[in-house]
Amino acid sequence: NLLPSIIPDDSTVLQKAQVYDFLEFVGINCPSMSQSPFMEACNVTLERERAAYRFVGGRIAPITNDLEIETIDSAIEDREEPATHLRDALKQLSDRKTPNYRNSIKEAISAVESQARITMRDEKATLGPLLIKLERERGLPKPLKEAFSKLYGYTSGPSGIRHGLVSEGTEVGFDLAKFMLVACSAFVNFIAASAEET
Repeated sequence: NLLPSIIPDDSTVLQKAQVYDFLEFVGINCPSMSQSPFMEACNVTLERERAAYRFVGGRIAPITNDLEIETIDSAIEDREEPATHLRDALKQLSDRKTPNYRNSIKEAISAVESQARITMRDEKATLGPLLIKLERERGLPKPLKEAFSKLYGYTSGPSGIRHGLVSEGTEVGFDLAKFMLVACSAFVNFIAASAEET
């Protein structure tokens, strides 16, 4: 019941951003045993008030779909190196002052590559060859292999997302960065679960 009184109807965008910054600060710095209940309570209130933000992976992010939140949270909490990349992707995406969508995409696809390396026990291979091995040795469905090969090619290609280059006419916005974060989180979860079953 705190948010409606903190964010009056006539508040400015800046005031709202400050409130979200404050909630995120409290969520990150409160004792660990009360951290999850605090974030869950905030999410219930944010949803009720139809706010455009929720706690995701410990950060206030512009993601409101429950399934997307669950997918990201699951990928972030379960694995170490891939989770680090996904946390960085989420941080870049959810920065309310200077979001970096290009770096968010780069970190998201790096999480997939990292999980594939762990699953296939090959620390030096890139994602392309790893996807072929996953298909051949772990039964990764061919359409999924091809889809992520193309996504990896997109991030490595002329758009220069993974290499810090900027092509003419290449726009990297929130919707694309969010799609990549959710898709890569889901794929990390899928690869890890498949490895556990095997």
